[in-house]
Amino acid sequence: MDFSPSPRAADLTARVQDFIRTEIEPAEEGYHRDLAQARLTGDPWQPLPLIEELKTKARERGLWNLFLPHEHAGEYAARFGTDGGEGLTNVDYAPIAELSGRSALTPLVLNCNAPDTGNMEVLLRYGTEEQRRDWLEPLLDGRIRSAFTMTEPGVASSDATNMEATAVLDGDEVVINGRKWWSTGIGHPDCKVLVFMGLTDPDADRHHRHSMVLVPKDTPGVKVERMLSVMGLYDEPLGHGEVSFTDVRVPVTNILSGPGAAFGIAQGRLGPGRVHHCMRLIGLAEMALEKACERGTERTAFGKPLVNLGGNRERIAEARIAIDQARLLVLNAAWKLDVGGPVNALSEVSQIKVAVPRMAQQVIDFAMQIHGGGGLSADFPLAEAWTSARSLRLADGPDEVHLGVVARLELGRYGTKR
Repeated sequence: MDFSPSPRAADLTARVQDFIRTEIEPAEEGYHRDLAQARLTGDPWQPLPLIEELKTKARERGLWNLFLPHEHAGEYAARFGTDGGEGLTNVDYAPIAELSGRSALTPLVLNCNAPDTGNMEVLLRYGTEEQRRDWLEPLLDGRIRSAFTMTEPGVASSDATNMEATAVLDGDEVVINGRKWWSTGIGHPDCKVLVFMGLTDPDADRHHRHSMVLVPKDTPGVKVERMLSVMGLYDEPLGHGEVSFTDVRVPVTNILSGPGAAFGIAQGRLGPGRVHHCMRLIGLAEMALEKACERGTERTAFGKPLVNLGGNRERIAEARIAIDQARLLVLNAAWKLDVGGPVNALSEVSQIKVAVPRMAQQVIDFAMQIHGGGGLSADFPLAEAWTSARSLRLADGPDEVHLGVVARLELGRYGTKR
């Protein structure tokens, strides 16, 4: 196996690192200050002008849609992607995703933020020419945003085949009814299209009952009931919402890859997306460890630097080991995806979804501890980082589901059935 990035990917990684250092990091403090002020006196869901300014600079430097997969990019990478007109492998994109994870701003500025990346990959892999023209191209161009509506409040949504919201065929239309929540991106004013997963044929086998349908947000019957907070944070300007669908009608041509194909699409969508999530979390953990080391060497207590108190040196060493282990685990999963696709990396992708959020949560928690009361405040990015790590132990499948996949595949070698 080879985890080395291609020369082109190495060049892009260096350029992203320079862009973050020179453009994003100097702007972050002011951005978060202005966002906090908007929460008090304005509308925090309206993107601040700074984001558009940074997006323009990123496009001018060819740092745009870097997530585009090598095997599906084609003409879209040339028209809407990085210079060179090609997509990147998972291994190539991994270090870029890690860098982008250090700041909540970076993925949005580079047009590489979830759930838009996953939705764009779905349209690349499964969309018709018309669907790509209407929705993929505006997404790649950054003119619109999207949301993924799958999870439901009334069922255990860790099992995708449980979804009860319906997408029923009626002639040349699909009639959609139900309620979804944790629909990330729904709060953005530029969110224009939803990828909806609904029950189409309850009599089919459990993996062919559901369909994925493209639903314009302004379709009659679509209503954002409320925005949901994550441990007190609303994640403006994207957010996570609860959405109701009441007799929503869209053309049957809005179905992705035909009726009953939703489960297969979901599995194809989530593999690379989980790699992206995990690499961004590694970047977040690196940021936290840096801040812990800086704080621990600059501050003293009881006549000693903080790093020399209470076993903090060992905790720093353990954090470094844990981060590097997690990175190698994710690169292994990315390489497996590149050489054999999602089926080839089922265990590896589930492994990283368990290991990396746990690692990040532990490292960030240590950084918060060494910052004392400040670590709990908005004066540092650590509390928000910890919340992101904790939420990703549920997003894209809870730990228990992924542990079950790893165990099933491992025990299958010994003839043990599900």
